[in-house]
Amino acid sequence: MERFRFNIIKRTKLWFILSLLIILPGLVSIGVQGFNLGIDFTGGTIMDVSFEEPVSVEQIRDVMSRHGLGNSVIQLATEEGQTTSKDAMIRTPVLSEDARSAVAADLKESVGNFEIKRVELVGSVVGEELTMNAIVAVLISWVLIVLYIAYRFEFTFGIAAIGSLLHDVIVVLGTFSILQYEIDSAFIAAILTVVGYSINDTIVIFDRIRENLKLRRRGGRYEEIVEDSLWQTMTRSIYTSVTVLVCVLALYFFGGETTKGFALALTIGMFIGAYSSIFNAAPVWVILVNRKDKRRLTNRDNTPKKEKEPSKEKKQPKDEHDASSWLKDEV
Repeated sequence: MERFRFNIIKRTKLWFILSLLIILPGLVSIGVQGFNLGIDFTGGTIMDVSFEEPVSVEQIRDVMSRHGLGNSVIQLATEEGQTTSKDAMIRTPVLSEDARSAVAADLKESVGNFEIKRVELVGSVVGEELTMNAIVAVLISWVLIVLYIAYRFEFTFGIAAIGSLLHDVIVVLGTFSILQYEIDSAFIAAILTVVGYSINDTIVIFDRIRENLKLRRRGGRYEEIVEDSLWQTMTRSIYTSVTVLVCVLALYFFGGETTKGFALALTIGMFIGAYSSIFNAAPVWVILVNRKDKRRLTNRDNTPKKEKEPSKEKKQPKDEHDASSWLKDEV
């Protein structure tokens, strides 16, 4: 990687501007057109049907796709090892009487004769209370992440990590809003997976930064130490990201219609998570720790000094960005 090496920390403003350009369109889209919520959130129509001959999920989904209902939930009453059945349950977004009649006519023509046993309008599975509980749970998990990283590393590491996670989640949400991809319960699982992947990659980088801080106890600016740490972990980050992306892209292209939204969220999240861990989290930490040192030195200068014998005076760090001063305070 040495021949491709360039200075990441010196280009901090560039990475922040790039992140802003990625985030802003998504935020505008969320504010203007919102999200395309799936039936898990909005409720829908359930139809229980019984065909004269066994049918497969693919046969029914082909028909539903022609009516813009390709993401409908289709379940067959099958026994183990079977892929076809006469009885099926089809769950769609809320349909008018005319739309339901058009779907039924197309099913009869393309798949075969059937009997409608039940048509029912149902409420959302994920109601307002459950949605709020999910948001609270995510926020609590982020607070716990900050506390753990603050205990395991240092508080500024935790703030930088949470900033990186917010960046990743906003990018995924904004992309789905722009593309108007359907958001269902699988999307929530994808978001949580992205958060776990991103924080893991960030902690690996932070751990290397901490190790290098210890090795360079007697000197070295934060910018230099972080730069070296990023490039020491760069190969690992690239290999891990590419391996995961290959699997996720295979799921997107070959996993079927129902997994496309989940796989797309993972693809965007894994890519942007690797980017933010390297180009956002580490530079943010450098900014925070430099500001912390400036405040500490300012407070020292403003504090009245007591007269001390020359032999007992402590020398102040010559460089306010000297990593050794931070380590001494932490010890």
